[in-house]
Amino acid sequence: MALPNGAHNSLSHRFRTLAYNLWWTWNPQAQELFRQLSPLTWERTSHNAIEVLNELSAQELRARLYDPDFRNKVEQVLEEFESYMNSTSTWASEHAAALTQPVAYFSAEFGLHESLPIYSGGLGVLAGDHTKSASDLGIPFIGIGLFYRQGYFQQRIDPSGWQQELYPFKNPEELPLELVTNERGERVLNSVEIGHSVVYIQAWRLHVGRAIVYLLDTNLPENDQHFQGLTGHVYGGDIDTRIGQEIVLGIGGVRLLRSLGISPSVYHMNEGHSAFLTLELLRHELRLTGNLEQAERSVTSQCIFTTHTPVPAGHDRFSSELMYHSFNKFWSETGRSHEDLMNYGRINPADPGELFTMTVLALKMSRSANGVSELHGRVSREMWKDLYAGRAVKEVPIGHITNGVHTPGWATLTAHTFWNKRLGVDWTAKLMDTSYWEKIENDGLATDEELWALRYQLRRDLIEFIRTRLREQYLRTGGEGSMSVDHLLSPDALTICFARRFATYKRAPLIFHHLDRMLPLITNPERPVQLVFAGKAHPRDIEGKKYIQKIVEMTRHPQLAGRVVFIENYDMNVARALVAGADVWLNNPRRPLEASGTSGQKVIIHGGLNLSIMDGWWREAYNGLNGWAIGDDSSVADIEAQDEKDFENLYAVLAGSVIPDFYTRNERGIPERWIQRIRNSMRTLIPLFNTDRMVSEYVRTYYLPHASLPHPFRT
Repeated sequence: MALPNGAHNSLSHRFRTLAYNLWWTWNPQAQELFRQLSPLTWERTSHNAIEVLNELSAQELRARLYDPDFRNKVEQVLEEFESYMNSTSTWASEHAAALTQPVAYFSAEFGLHESLPIYSGGLGVLAGDHTKSASDLGIPFIGIGLFYRQGYFQQRIDPSGWQQELYPFKNPEELPLELVTNERGERVLNSVEIGHSVVYIQAWRLHVGRAIVYLLDTNLPENDQHFQGLTGHVYGGDIDTRIGQEIVLGIGGVRLLRSLGISPSVYHMNEGHSAFLTLELLRHELRLTGNLEQAERSVTSQCIFTTHTPVPAGHDRFSSELMYHSFNKFWSETGRSHEDLMNYGRINPADPGELFTMTVLALKMSRSANGVSELHGRVSREMWKDLYAGRAVKEVPIGHITNGVHTPGWATLTAHTFWNKRLGVDWTAKLMDTSYWEKIENDGLATDEELWALRYQLRRDLIEFIRTRLREQYLRTGGEGSMSVDHLLSPDALTICFARRFATYKRAPLIFHHLDRMLPLITNPERPVQLVFAGKAHPRDIEGKKYIQKIVEMTRHPQLAGRVVFIENYDMNVARALVAGADVWLNNPRRPLEASGTSGQKVIIHGGLNLSIMDGWWREAYNGLNGWAIGDDSSVADIEAQDEKDFENLYAVLAGSVIPDFYTRNERGIPERWIQRIRNSMRTLIPLFNTDRMVSEYVRTYYLPHASLPHPFRT
């Protein structure tokens, strides 16, 4: 029976509301609705629900909703979405009722979906997953970031294997963004002082389930042209651009919240990029009280800080001259000297030559601080021990909360469907329930044959995804090889994936360190191995680009052609395909430089296994049966010696365990030892290495009022 016209209009309105809320990015059924409306637009726009709806006229959408099957699917998804949004029974309502004001989470990047490229890598993806789990748990949560109209960059690999960068412009009208306006419909404008200039800022509102993210934007006619482009690129430009972006993020973010009448329960700085927010809070407190010590106490009581960087060179530092140029007007309002300002960012205030370090500012002005894994917490305490004179390293007040991933958002439709049938559709709400995941060990829940069938389906999906991408890649570069991709890779071969930022410490080419020894292992006709690589190097990282070029060279090696591939333009879409299809996720950073790492956590729900250096999260996760370790829980100082040692350990575990376990089959063709590792991996890792657990730990340890810790500089 046809619906009345008004009912269709109501359904269309509700459907559009769904498109403007990124909840759909972790609901495969919702994604399928948008895909069905226009498969071509869906693929062409990196799965952008807004552009799909913009492609359809009101008449076409109304007509499509006349189809009872499609309409029923829409109504089911909308009912689930609206029930989620309106529910008052959440984890937070039971465990964090005292959190009455929102958490304000500041991050220079948010990796929420491939259609919104305002992220560069792991830090942003972690922020996005943090936001999604905060929504799922019902925590009042506001994210503050920047709207990069040209994003990070799109990667193209030229015929020589060299990375090229493209910066396409993103139109906010084609994204799920709403301009923040006042009750009269006018733009809410705030401003910051950068040097002698006033820079105006507007904001865009982004709905992420129950959470809200505000993205700050300086691309306004009120600004000089230079400042219009300030928020154009993720980590773009020179040191002047960097400090300008961080002033907009930290100071502008606090002023936006104040203009909206929002008083956060806590300010959470995700890495040091946003630490200038503490100076804005301090300036405001000094205006109210005039008492410096009281103002500092007030600021530190409101702020917490998460550091992600385990090497000193990775922390933002600014010269005294740049700080004076950028902050003279702003800081003059406090009545304090320039040296007073510099001292907030110096370990040793008596050293006038010391640069202003954002991490030092964040540590000094926060009530608590943490690293993102147990080892990273230990490394951070050692790194910043000089800031806490007279304390033993173990007493340095930097703790740790190990990162996780938003499991429902990374699970593919195939994985959701598989586990919905076996665990029930509510498995995504039970990610922290250790006893719930014990049932994975039960063969009656999912037989070995069913798990092996799942792995074959996901491996096939990955290979066809790769063939499609490489055909487009080859055609764009002149067509050479475009006809040969149809039989590239094999769904029967052990598939190892390596995908992440191509920083040199992550050592993408390590597996080829002694090619003469590795070749026979990879090309064994009885036990073949195939390798899939993806990742971007920072535009100014020449050595990282050389690593990409080296991998591309391996794809053209006569004995490796068709067995080793590099997929260009790594993003969340490519990542989702790889973490689903990988039999083994390879991670071989130079320990202890991987603060946490989370990409390997995304393979677990798909039945993938981790093969990793004992660094970051993996040294806490590995139990001998749920994957493999490359070497032991130690490292050597000499880089060349460590690379040699790690290659030997990688080769040994591949030859001695990984490959034999995959290819040793029973009479039914099932690799029983392999399947047992999958079960052990899922049982032991899923309930721990997810962002529901991670965010709940932040709530209990740092967010709740009673979790406030005495500040290290005030005791």
